[in-house]
Amino acid sequence: MEVVELEPSVSADGRAVLFLLSTRGRDLECAVTREALEEYFWLERGAGEARVLKTFADGRKRITAVAERKMLARPGEKVLLTISDFAARG
Repeated sequence: MEVVELEPSVSADGRAVLFLLSTRGRDLECAVTREALEEYFWLERGAGEARVLKTFADGRKRITAVAERKMLARPGEKVLLTISDFAARG
């Protein structure tokens, strides 16, 4: 699957990083919660926007891989990644 990632941004309420995945000529809005970034990507609580975006950039490969799997499982739906999406599967 060819995926093109577009520029991420912090949501207006600061609770998520919004990003687009583009595949097969379609853009799909995705988001990863700040809570997930804090829990699984070592984002410090209370960090500013620049640090949030840096943390997203550092974890981009893993985040987009999880988003792609969720996108395939639920085609056409917005993808919201939460803590449970990154929890170890047993």
